[in-house]
Amino acid sequence: LYSCKKHEVYPITPHIEFFKFTKIPTINNIDSKGILNISFTDGDSDIGLKPEDTTGSFKVGSPYYYNFYIDYYEKQNDSFVKIDLPLTNNSRIPYIEPDEAERGIKGNIEIELFINNILSKYDTIMFKAFIYDRALHKSNVIETPEIVIKKK
Repeated sequence: LYSCKKHEVYPITPHIEFFKFTKIPTINNIDSKGILNISFTDGDSDIGLKPEDTTGSFKVGSPYYYNFYIDYYEKQNDSFVKIDLPLTNNSRIPYIEPDEAERGIKGNIEIELFINNILSKYDTIMFKAFIYDRALHKSNVIETPEIVIKKK
């Protein structure tokens, strides 16, 4: 008897979902960093950039230089406000080699982020994030739940 393993089919536009967020306290029990964990699918398996992908659409300063965009928000007077931090949380997802040609991929991505804006008095934050694949397809935007951080 032979059996064919059925492979899941995903759209070619990447799709991401929030999985979890884990705070990393310092030895003084202050929330300094955290790990954002998302899951993703991509139907044409073109997630990630190689280190040498720094020309054309992926050159420094291009909107596609980063392929993982992460925006930081603070809750100020019951509303979340996007804050432009001095250092970016945006990142370059490393190239992911697909197992077999023309098959979609799925997986998880974890990224360590600084979460404590020392220039702010506000202690409740959230992140919004999205990714681009190499064909420049933009994923959906995800939001984390509210994250209360211990500042002092």
